[in-house]
Amino acid sequence: MSTATEASKRTYQVKTHGCQMNVHDSERLSGLLEDAGYVRAGTDQQADVVVFNTCAVRENADNKLYGNLGQLASVKAVTPGMQIAVGGCLAQKDRETITTKAPWVDVVFGTHNIGSLPVLLERARVQEEAQVEILESLSVFPSTLPTKRESAYAAWVSISVGCNNTCTFCIVPALRGKEKDRRPGEILAEVEALVAEGVTEITLLGQNVNAYGVEFGDRQAFSKLLRACGSVEGLERVRFTSPHPAEFTDDVIEAMAETPNVMPSLHMPLQSGSDKVLRDMRRSYRRSKYLGIIERVRAAIPDAAITTDIIVGFPGETEEDFQATLDVVRAARFSAAFTFQYSKRPGTPAAVLEDRVPPDVVKDRYLRLVEVVDEIAWAESKRLVGRTLELMVAEGEGRKDAATHRLSGRARDNRLVHFAADFSEVDADSVRPGDMVSVDVTYAAPHHLVADGPVRSVRRTRAGDAWERRTSAPPAAPASVGLGMPAIGVPAPLPPAPACG
Repeated sequence: MSTATEASKRTYQVKTHGCQMNVHDSERLSGLLEDAGYVRAGTDQQADVVVFNTCAVRENADNKLYGNLGQLASVKAVTPGMQIAVGGCLAQKDRETITTKAPWVDVVFGTHNIGSLPVLLERARVQEEAQVEILESLSVFPSTLPTKRESAYAAWVSISVGCNNTCTFCIVPALRGKEKDRRPGEILAEVEALVAEGVTEITLLGQNVNAYGVEFGDRQAFSKLLRACGSVEGLERVRFTSPHPAEFTDDVIEAMAETPNVMPSLHMPLQSGSDKVLRDMRRSYRRSKYLGIIERVRAAIPDAAITTDIIVGFPGETEEDFQATLDVVRAARFSAAFTFQYSKRPGTPAAVLEDRVPPDVVKDRYLRLVEVVDEIAWAESKRLVGRTLELMVAEGEGRKDAATHRLSGRARDNRLVHFAADFSEVDADSVRPGDMVSVDVTYAAPHHLVADGPVRSVRRTRAGDAWERRTSAPPAAPASVGLGMPAIGVPAPLPPAPACG
């Protein structure tokens, strides 16, 4: 009996942890399973197949996974035919350790062979024993796999996988491998196909996205790709994440400034403002270079919102080093920063460094950093009060929208804006996710804006049409289960995990 026939009535759920690459990989895992005949489980339904797509960046990733697996052990014991699969970076790292610690797991697969999941599930079912398959290099470029995209109007597009950097705190290059680039024509063909389906916003993805082209020897390949996206008719918004400061060149800044559909938002990981700590992290730039990039971006794109990642408590970090980080934060004036206490990861060079910073000192510095970051982000947000902003309407990003009777959307600079559903001044009484509205900002908070006046204009879009088609079509399966992001909506721009840049 074929896999598709056997699985025709079996349901699945994908649980995702980690970065944007994992979120996009989970869309592929869902596509693979549906292509094999599985259907997504309903919200209150126990899935026949539960897939964990894991992250290994932070220390608590292991505890989180094994805690979740432990909770499912008793469920599986009373659910005939249930299967559990573990993939992603933690699976690539731990391998057979997973089935040793959790022998009720049926399948373990790595970052290089996500396309094998349906076959491994079937093999585990037939042979009645766990299947562990970890490849050391990429077997098939993931973008060639079936994809069940989570948004009708916004999409991730991978331009590369892997990373050639050797940051001492990061385990990702060891798990994702060396950088592999897609050809520009393949990327643009995917973008054009997505736009034909109604997508109007894409986010270009890579572990080190602006190093794109290194494999085929074109140092300006990324800026050329941004400009090429500008010529795709119907594509309204282009974003990318995450770049590396060491390879962020002026041709990219020029492409951002001169290509109208490339949005004025930039996520630029800092990690530390201390040159000494940057050397210890093996980050191939220094604070002066970083601040020079920020200065040139702001000169070329005055309204750009710049966000970052920062680690505090790296081994050997002194109070002077920490103050240097605060100085860079104050100079760069980030609109948001994802801040992390250093997490030791076995297998990384930093794991064996001495001169650990005491946990209470790390926590104190972390809290002081967050206070400065929030103060600056709030001040930057206040500058927008009274401004009229164009928003792409989203679904699922305003968690309190039902209680506040507001809708939510993303501005061009990627700020989240909650706005009143007041259509008294326009020829519309509603909008759909993917449609565009103009609103006046009335209130600013550190991490969002509010527009409580009437909507100034509404532009119904092909993206809204695509969302409407998807949501009005007869359901092919029970209500869907989320992947750690809104079920339908703009791809979450920054999941709470450090970027690989």
